[in-house]
Amino acid sequence: MSKEELLMKMGKAIIEGNKDEAEALAKEAVEKKIDLNEVIEKGYVPGIQKVGDLWEKGEYFLPELITGAECMKTAMDVLKPELEKAQITTKSQGKVVIGTVEGDIHDIGKNLVASMLSANGFEVFDLGADVKLESFIEKAEEEQVDLICLSALLTTTMLGQRKVIELLREKNMSGQFKILVGGAPVNQKWAKDIGADGYAENAMVAVKVAKSSLKNK
Repeated sequence: MSKEELLMKMGKAIIEGNKDEAEALAKEAVEKKIDLNEVIEKGYVPGIQKVGDLWEKGEYFLPELITGAECMKTAMDVLKPELEKAQITTKSQGKVVIGTVEGDIHDIGKNLVASMLSANGFEVFDLGADVKLESFIEKAEEEQVDLICLSALLTTTMLGQRKVIELLREKNMSGQFKILVGGAPVNQKWAKDIGADGYAENAMVAVKVAKSSLKNK
């Protein structure tokens, strides 16, 4: 199989949600000593981007979106140790701290956003659910991230999103990180009112908003 055929099959495996194939092709690329950055950027990334396009067109639904992200993760789990061994740096879209704010244990939507950000080249630090507000800032400082993503699924806990932004102001850290918010009760008006840099209604929009916000950083 030629390199071009291999790259094409990688994208197809992601689009079709074939996890075993995505993993096997990654292993084959390692064995054949193909440039791993090329494998990611020309093989797997076009596949996950196509999954996102199909989701937006309404041709794919949540299960296909989740499966595509899982296939991407499976392939990257094979490639990352090899990249580290060879000390190859992959092109990162940026670093992200994400979590569901304090008092809120809902994490399905947040998990999907984290998976899709990771699948699209972001380095993601997922703090989980019911995260203390100070922890977002502490982790963001520790890892020198670009974005803090705050999820809230309850009208009572969405106030935590505003509090994180207020805490950053109190610490004279406004503008140090881009702040993205999301969750069922959240909307664009709320994001604007609290001074967030962006709002995303679903995982694919979150990827676009994250990329867009960092272009303007």
